[in-house]
Amino acid sequence: MKSPEEQSDLTQEQLNEISELSKQGYQLLKESLTHRAIEIFNKIIDMQPDNNYALVGIGDTCRKEKRYKEAIEYYRDCLRYHPGNNYALFGLADCHKALGQFNRAIEIWEEYLKHDNKNVTVLTRIADAYRKVRNFPRSRDLYLRVLEMEQNNSYALIGLGHLHYDFKEYEKALKYWKRMEEHVGNHVDIRVLTSIGNCFRKLKTFKSGIPYFEKALSMQPGNFYALFGLADCYRGMNQPEQSLVYWNQILDRDPENKVILTRAGDAYRNLDDLEKAAQYYHDALEIEYDIYAVMGLALIAKTHGEYEKALTYLMELMDKEPNNHRLYMEAAECHEKQGNISAAVDMVSRFLSLGIHNERLTAYAEKLQELI
Repeated sequence: MKSPEEQSDLTQEQLNEISELSKQGYQLLKESLTHRAIEIFNKIIDMQPDNNYALVGIGDTCRKEKRYKEAIEYYRDCLRYHPGNNYALFGLADCHKALGQFNRAIEIWEEYLKHDNKNVTVLTRIADAYRKVRNFPRSRDLYLRVLEMEQNNSYALIGLGHLHYDFKEYEKALKYWKRMEEHVGNHVDIRVLTSIGNCFRKLKTFKSGIPYFEKALSMQPGNFYALFGLADCYRGMNQPEQSLVYWNQILDRDPENKVILTRAGDAYRNLDDLEKAAQYYHDALEIEYDIYAVMGLALIAKTHGEYEKALTYLMELMDKEPNNHRLYMEAAECHEKQGNISAAVDMVSRFLSLGIHNERLTAYAEKLQELI
């Protein structure tokens, strides 16, 4: 292989050959014939080791094959010879992003913007990375800059939706995702539909979310997020029987999902099918410890009048969630049912002594005082 210093005497014929090989290499890369593409690019490097097209070409090929660390070396080689090369900077930043190194990716993309500050692809990439590191203002500003350049840029609209959703600004997230839906019409991505549905779910306007999850499910039967969304909407609307239709569809595909087993157990408990509910809770606990499954078993025991058993479960949970007011309420009620009013008062007082205000427990404490 010739050194870079030996390249100044390349003949026109060699330069023409390099140009032709470069075109071949990128065409092979475009056709995903990566092995052959690398062979072509290496032929160029044998002739001209500092050739930016070949170095970036091998970097792009490795990146396409998700060999990010190898790709990074080629992009760095290119930048050593050609500082500020946009293609090398773009590829290098994208590799760091793929490796989860968002702050490093941001540094490189910001360097890229010094050479080209109107590239919407790069602007959305940087905005995405800032979103990942939870820099809300910088991420939002970059997405909005893209929308100034391209009014309905899909990546910016989707990114702004995710950004506001991540910061629990569900109404603002909804605005951008709805705008995306209106822009693309019937070609809307299923992820946009489930995202819109999730906003309504988080806002507790469950009925409004159902049509979006249903549409997503019609596009992709069995989609987990659509099934989960529908089940949770019906759960929020106090329709456990309907929610079970979807919880069980998820379990048909993923029978060892402890979260879904627990949710299905809650639905059966709300339908007073306590035997079935207990089965689901125990199935969840066989997979892994789950606070909600234990809580479900405590409530079943309480319903059966097995107050000591319920208290055992509840005291176990208090060790793990000492600030959960519902545990104290349920435990106090178990003591009250047993006629042990002083123990019930002690349980409520124990929670209130934590300095956490809870109107329901305060009112219950007043009621218990009247019974003493």
